[in-house]
Amino acid sequence: MATVSQLTYYPVKGCAGTSPEVAEVTPAGLAHDRSFIVVTADGDFRSQRRFPALAAVRPRVLDGGARLALSGPGVQDLVVEVRREGRRHPASTFNWRGEGVHQGADAAEWFSTVLGVPSVLLGVAPGHERVTSGQTPGTAAFADGHAVLVTSESSLDSLNERIAARGGEPVPMDRFRPNVVIRGWVEPHTEDQVRGLRAGGVELAYARLCVRCAVPMVDQDTGERRGPEPIRTLASYRRDPDGGVLFGMKAAVTRPGQLAVGDAVMVHSSVGLSPSTAEAEPPFTATASLPAESG
Repeated sequence: MATVSQLTYYPVKGCAGTSPEVAEVTPAGLAHDRSFIVVTADGDFRSQRRFPALAAVRPRVLDGGARLALSGPGVQDLVVEVRREGRRHPASTFNWRGEGVHQGADAAEWFSTVLGVPSVLLGVAPGHERVTSGQTPGTAAFADGHAVLVTSESSLDSLNERIAARGGEPVPMDRFRPNVVIRGWVEPHTEDQVRGLRAGGVELAYARLCVRCAVPMVDQDTGERRGPEPIRTLASYRRDPDGGVLFGMKAAVTRPGQLAVGDAVMVHSSVGLSPSTAEAEPPFTATASLPAESG
């Protein structure tokens, strides 16, 4: 039986994640996921594509979200009292523009020091409205495009076997920055064919496949770009017809609730899979090309 093997939320877009045993899943994804974003003065988001050092920033949500603790190499730790109201500032992701709540001069200075360029930390504003795209519409906070990224251990195992055959070193799952990792699907990339699944008290529905950018080449512990793996090997067998490489499935939350590591995963809608086992080999298909995502 397939089960949830890992849950991760990323409090600050582009920064390190937290992996709880149990998570509340909201319409916008795991609670606290990408509820903060680092941007420029104009609101353009900072990502690991240009600033891999973000990966080494360790945010921690404290007191149920009332405070945010930040730590990173070469700087003193900072604890921010989260501002839910106050000064607004432009914000953006790949396909969304809006605004967030400015989290103050101390947080801005801290991230400016870490990244070496003027930066601002924003939080989700009250009344945040965003409709995400794909086969199943939904909503999200400051994620690139969708509420939840689903991957499977078998997909990573298959990739690492191919990397090893090329003489490379295997990569850990955190290179792909998933929210939900599933164990027990026999065939790699079964998630590509899933259109609806249930786990714990949560239901997710397919939005689109995830087109990868350069972020999987960043060491998520050190914040250093390693390259060329895993993108080089993925490109040899997981290439979108329009040029991107694919790994993982983006999903919308169709039923919020609680999700825990160890919960059974039941596929109730799919393309070419048994609804109960999801163990048939999925044919490779790709979606229309969209901007590569950075997590």
